[in-house]
Parts: sequence; structure tokens; C-alpha cells
Amino acid sequence: MKKLIDLLFSSLDKRTEDMSRKVAQTSGRRSFLAKAGAAMLGTAMLPVLPFDRNFGMAYAEEEEKADPNDQHSCDYWRYCAIDGTLCNECGGTLTSCPPGAEASKVSWVGTCHNPNDGKDYLVSYNDCCGKAICNGTECVISERERPGYRMGLHNDINWCMANSSQGYHCTVAILVGIAEGA
Repeated sequence: MKKLIDLLFSSLDKRTEDMSRKVAQTSGRRSFLAKAGAAMLGTAMLPVLPFDRNFGMAYAEEEEKADPNDQHSCDYWRYCAIDGTLCNECGGTLTSCPPGAEASKVSWVGTCHNPNDGKDYLVSYNDCCGKAICNGTECVISERERPGYRMGLHNDINWCMANSSQGYHCTVAILVGIAEGA
């Protein structure tokens, strides 16, 4: 029996040696390392691949929008390009800064559609500066926002930079006029 087992192991050793030599003759160590590295990198990248997060639901139910005429809601029509805390909840009004804060000397402009009269309006968003930030409703709406290199059309900047006191407090939305060609 021992002879049979020795013969079996010797045959297995011979086959393994022959296959190893054949692989060694047809591919080098660098090729093997490159393939092994690619396999490891490929498995590491699997979690990064996009996947379906809606679990097969084709369309999610849309959120019901708030009243477009509620000045204390981010869905107010005049806030279509606002990025900041609403001043009408911080001691000011829709169009004026609270006492102790001054309007920024520079601002950004958005074009918002008024659903009540069907017209588009230019809205100037001015940050109010000089007081500590207010803890009111913060709205970040970026309809038709442009990249950061277009300063007048970008809302992610501290617009208090031109004022003597650069501390941001809140933001007002002032109607400038009716948009041309609308």
C-alpha cells in the first residue's frame, strides 16, 4: 500500500512540476505581478462602481412643494437662487437687513418666475453683514446657478468681503425689475 501511495504522490509531483515549468516558460514574473496587481486593484474598485440606490423603483414620489407665496419657506418664488439664512426670520424683513447689520456692497442676481403673474423677475440677493450668523431657516437653492468663476452669477461666496465687517448674518431678496425678453 505504501508503494501505491508513493507512486501516486510522485505522479502528482511530476505533473505539478511539469505545469509549473510550462507556466514559467510562457510567462514571466513581471507579467504575473502585473496581472495579480490588476486583479487586486479591480476588486478594490468594486465598491466605487455606481449602483441602483432606489431598489428597483423607477420613479420616486415627488415631495409636495410648499406655498410659493410663503416668505418664510425656501419654496417662496423669490428665493429661486438664494444661498443663505432668511433675514425675515432674523429681525429683518424680506428686503431689509436687521438693525445692526448692513447690506453687502456686492451681491448676486437671479431670475425668478413669479407664479402669480407669470412673469420673470430679476432678484438681487444681498448678504447682511456685521453681526453673528443667524440661526433661522437656511435655504440653498441653485436654479440656473453658474460656476464660481462668474462672480455675479455664483451664490457660494461670502459677499460681505467688500464691507468693513465681513461677518455674515443673513440674506435678503430684493426685486430689481422684470427680466427682459421674458
